[in-house]
Amino acid sequence: MSTSSADTAPLQFAYWVPNVSGGLVISDIEQRTGWDYDYNKRLAQTAENNGFDYALTQVRYTASYGAAHQHEATSFSLALLLATERLKVISAVHPYMWHPGVLAKFIATADHLSGGRAAINVVSGWFKDEATSMGVRWLEHGERYRMAEEFVSYIREIWSHDGAEHHGEFFQLRDFAMNPKPLDLPGRPLPEIFQGGNSGVAQAMAGRVSDWYFANGNSPEGIAEQVEGVSASARNAGRTVKIGVNGFMVARDTEAEAHATLEEIIAKANPEAVAGFGDAVKQAGQSTGDKKGMWQDSDFRDLVQYNDGFRTGLIGTPEQVAQRMMEFKRRGVDLFLLGFLHFQEEVEHFGREVLPIVRELEAAERERVA
Repeated sequence: MSTSSADTAPLQFAYWVPNVSGGLVISDIEQRTGWDYDYNKRLAQTAENNGFDYALTQVRYTASYGAAHQHEATSFSLALLLATERLKVISAVHPYMWHPGVLAKFIATADHLSGGRAAINVVSGWFKDEATSMGVRWLEHGERYRMAEEFVSYIREIWSHDGAEHHGEFFQLRDFAMNPKPLDLPGRPLPEIFQGGNSGVAQAMAGRVSDWYFANGNSPEGIAEQVEGVSASARNAGRTVKIGVNGFMVARDTEAEAHATLEEIIAKANPEAVAGFGDAVKQAGQSTGDKKGMWQDSDFRDLVQYNDGFRTGLIGTPEQVAQRMMEFKRRGVDLFLLGFLHFQEEVEHFGREVLPIVRELEAAERERVA
């Protein structure tokens, strides 16, 4: 069961902001997707008018694995917030790249400028070469998650209290007051904090301090196992945590067309870039104590999409994709984080062809349960 809300709550939807060049697949297939601001501004406006609740801006600092150009996540997120009216924009951040007090101040300001729509995704990190090339000391898996949890606790403290105090392994805060604090809105007293992961350590952290847990793509059964892990930690902490899952959607008129598109993406994958990405992320996954880190069991096909999005199985007709989403919802998923081959046109297609079916299925499910 979901850790967060009744099964009757409607699914929510987010999309990956393509603020990094090369799209969302490591492939030479045509991707009618731009990484520039003008494209992303138009996409954000399209998304909020086609059923999307959130957008997640990627964090990358240097060229890698088909991503030659990158816009910085927090500033790009603020620009998208100012270009939209309802869309909530999540900035991905690395705790080892930020001082938490500086980030807390930035997000509080962004929250005021956007009417309470700013959020963060705390990424413990996998890209060792990027960090060490910038002179950042690379921590091992357990240390990175201890830092990330402390980072979140520090930010919550400074957002919530005057005379804020935090005395930890990585960060110190002494009798500090930050004003203005973020907006206190009904049902959202503070900006939402998202967090990714796969290992037991990640699930435990999410239960203790995060609002949302993002999982890499997986089967409904695989996601259900993670939902239970996060739920157990959240119950122990007297909290609830919502669950999001990554998925790369290929919705076409026929099932055959959708699967042909998927196979073309994989056939045109860049083998060297996929291998390089795989080596980097598997190093991170293997460093976990339980050997259940992200990408630990990902094969070549999985790695063509950065966050195992093919494994979620959102491939087929709009009806098939909607039915598949309901399988995940029944296992506790609250939100889908979606990637596409051609973002602008496929976001519109989602809103026109897929989302209405999802809502019909949800209504039928509520009626059946009642």
